Amino acid sequence: QVQLVESGGGSVQPGGSLRLSCAASGSLASTTCMGWFRQAPGKEREGVATMDPVYGKTYADSVKGRFTISRGSAGNTLYLDMTRLQPEDTAMYYCAAKTTPGYCVQVGRLFDRWGQGTQVTVSS
Repeated sequence: QVQLVESGGGSVQPGGSLRLSCAASGSLASTTCMGWFRQAPGKEREGVATMDPVYGKTYADSVKGRFTISRGSAGNTLYLDMTRLQPEDTAMYYCAAKTTPGYCVQVGRLFDRWGQGTQVTVSS
């Protein structure tokens, strides 16, 4: 069974950068779609970015042009490079995997494997 562990979160000033990592254990042979989600206090969980070798990459409008999702060559690590961070980006960030085939879109219920989350705080 695939397990995901996020790391790289922290506290940064507005305009700063962070790189989040998601290490996967177990077989990812059946996994093509992976993504990042986030949830801020008092708000619903929202999709941030997804990637799939067939469907490509997607980004939420709020992070497009600032965040980049990528996957290591070995296929067991997912990254989220965040630049020009804003206070509105403050949230718990979760790595997720969709092990079933089909569309790779930012719909949380379609993802069946989740990490524990890593906190990102953007403030002065």
